[in-house]
Amino acid sequence: MSFPFQGVDFLSFDSLLNEDERMVRETARRFVEDNLIPIIEKHNRESTFPRQLIKPMADLGFFGINLHGYGCAGMSNIEYGLVMQELERGDSGIRSFASVQSSLVMYPIHTFGTEEQKQKWLPALAAGEKLGCFGLTEPNFGSNPGGMLTRARKTADGYILNGEKMWITNGSVADVAVIWAKLEDENNKVRGFLVETNRPGFQAKDVHGKWSLRASVTSGLSLQDVHIPAANLLPATGGLKSPLMCLNQARYGIAWGAIGAAMSCYDTALKYALERKQFRDQPIASHQLIQEKLSWMITEISKAQLLVHHIGKLKDAGKVSFEHISMAKRNNVWMAIECARMARDILGGNGITDDYPIMRHMMNLESVKTYEGTQDIHTLIIGSKITGIPAF
Repeated sequence: MSFPFQGVDFLSFDSLLNEDERMVRETARRFVEDNLIPIIEKHNRESTFPRQLIKPMADLGFFGINLHGYGCAGMSNIEYGLVMQELERGDSGIRSFASVQSSLVMYPIHTFGTEEQKQKWLPALAAGEKLGCFGLTEPNFGSNPGGMLTRARKTADGYILNGEKMWITNGSVADVAVIWAKLEDENNKVRGFLVETNRPGFQAKDVHGKWSLRASVTSGLSLQDVHIPAANLLPATGGLKSPLMCLNQARYGIAWGAIGAAMSCYDTALKYALERKQFRDQPIASHQLIQEKLSWMITEISKAQLLVHHIGKLKDAGKVSFEHISMAKRNNVWMAIECARMARDILGGNGITDDYPIMRHMMNLESVKTYEGTQDIHTLIIGSKITGIPAF
């Protein structure tokens, strides 16, 4: 059973948006309704990535939304967030694809790259003609990326990279990988490198058997004596701060995206509860326990909307800190998971089928809760800020 999405706005959130922001959101919403919703359950069931959506997304400016120049849309961070919200309302895996392309590939090239690198890669990435991935996490180092084992060594004409990366979105479909490695010749300082994926020694193998993000490509990367020219170093990178800056961009988009998943679950549960009848031929929406769940969901969604909107304004003003973004990512993903679980309760047995999006969102959000910093890591980031005492 399909319920057309009408929007979720209890506190007149739309009144906080300007005309351009509302237009961008409506454009993304129509794209999701017309192109993603009709096909996502099939792709989720078959564990396939809908590559046919790449060009339409690029044509709408969804890649590198908040970057300026080089074919990018140059939108505000609020507009970027609203697009991520709508994409994740469709599916977390599709939002993940766009987040990686934008925040983890285009952003580091735009921020740390040379003019030549920007001219070569950014227009093609914005147009969806080239795809990218971000190689930071390793099989043995996730929450502690500073322990990475991947190494780079200078040669007469470039660098040789060796190492492995894991849980890499877009890995096997990427044309270029942003690889983070410790440069032996600089006392193992973390540097960023652009690695074309067709270079000898580079290999990507997909992760199979996932119960989460099934419509997204997740890979492991292997680099065995991969030679790249000196021009492929991202020159402005230096230390672990550089990849963490990239993650901060992605976490911001995730905080918005999680609201989209929660909206989908809430909207589905509300409409179902108004139609499903039990006991005295009354809709289950008339029962107190159902109303309590729906009230909790809309309250938390509304609070999450205000949180990311405020942080987006801070970000546009250049006043946001990574602790602010950690709070938004931590809170909003938790909220979305709880909304999915309550919606599953409201739908009863129907909630576990892919006639409805609830279980898909719930499984996807288990990955969203983990990547770009787990809930626990973001808790410690906030704790360190408010106490002045790092606990990790």
